[in-house]
Amino acid sequence: MKTDHRSPCPISSFLDLWGDRWTLIIIRDMLVGKRRFSDLEAGNERVPASILANRMKQLTELGVAKRVQYSERPPRYEYHLTDKGKALRPVLIAMSNWSEENLDDRWHTPDWFREGRGAPGRN
Repeated sequence: MKTDHRSPCPISSFLDLWGDRWTLIIIRDMLVGKRRFSDLEAGNERVPASILANRMKQLTELGVAKRVQYSERPPRYEYHLTDKGKALRPVLIAMSNWSEENLDDRWHTPDWFREGRGAPGRN
């Protein structure tokens, strides 16, 4: 994920930040309540650990996610979306809507995601 922009175009700038293969998948998983590195790594798409570590560092630097310590001994952390990160939900819903309307035989977005609730059984 780059932070320099190719042009002043808002769409181009958005793609500079979010247009790689993994970042929006990670955001999607965080929106449904995944917070720990191991949970994010174990998602359906199997984000490689090195890429996940890089993206989580970039997301925290951009203020989209924050790292929160949940255990002192041993020190362990989880990631929480900030308001800036949560503001990406409508973008992902729009992408889901387009896919459902234009691609055959795709998985359909669950209502709980559209309504801003986490996955059943998650915070």
